[in-house]
Formats: sequence, C-alpha cells, structure tokens
Amino acid sequence: MEIALFQPDIAGNVGTTLRTAACFGAPAHIIEPCGFPFSDGALKRAGMDYAARANVRRHADWNDFARWSADSGRRLVLLTTAAATPLPAFAFQPDDVLLLGAESSGVPPYVHDAAAARVAIPMQPGFRSLNVAVAAGIALAEALRQTKGFPA
Repeated sequence: MEIALFQPDIAGNVGTTLRTAACFGAPAHIIEPCGFPFSDGALKRAGMDYAARANVRRHADWNDFARWSADSGRRLVLLTTAAATPLPAFAFQPDDVLLLGAESSGVPPYVHDAAAARVAIPMQPGFRSLNVAVAAGIALAEALRQTKGFPA
C-alpha cells in the first residue's frame, strides 16, 4: 500500500502524512508542484524526525507520476468527496496507491479520469470534507486492515 499526494498546499499536512506513512511502512509520493517551498528542512519541521524515515518519492508533475504508476502496474484509488463508493465497501488490493488531492482544490478532472477507483470516506450530513492528512490516515488504516498489511 502506498500514499500519493497531488500538489499538496500545506507543509504540515505533508509532514503528518509522511509520519503516518513511515509508521506503517507505506511508501509515499509527492506530486509537484507543491503550494509551499518543498525542502528537506521544511518537511523535517513539519514531520519531525519521522519524515526523514519515510520512503518518499518526488514526482516533478502529474505526467511523471502517471508514467511511474503505469510502469509499476499500480491501481490508483482516489479519495474524493465526489465518489459513490464508500470506503468500507471498497475492496483494496495490497499494491494499491491511495491518491489524495490538494487541500484547496482536490484534483482536476484528468486525475479523476486516471484513477481506477474513486472512494469516499463516509461522514455525517452537512460536513464537506476531512483534513487531507486525517483522510490519508483513515484510508490507509482501512486498506491495511483489509489486506492484512499492518506491521507485525
């Protein structure tokens, strides 16, 4: 299981997501450009010492990431409030990549179209969305639970 962040806006959310990924042994991908100066120093401040232990791959843009995902044969599972499939009803596979959009704008239509599946985290009526780092943690935990991928 892997996590990918599409053009993230907030360094703190990236740091939190990298910390979560490191704790669960999930590789992470950052699809640039980011909405903040992306540097090891910024990530270290945002993710504390955990970010340095995360397995992170940076992609210059969507095309670079799309080539990687196609070459690696990974299924892209987009977490989006626009999905019809609720997270608990979705059947994850061990090699899935959980894709999350930018905090301010989500992902553009071409990214929606590229995803093999679109999944929503169920929430109480009247709420628009969760923080992207929280959503990444919830989705990763459910995917790992289903695929028996939690660390021993």
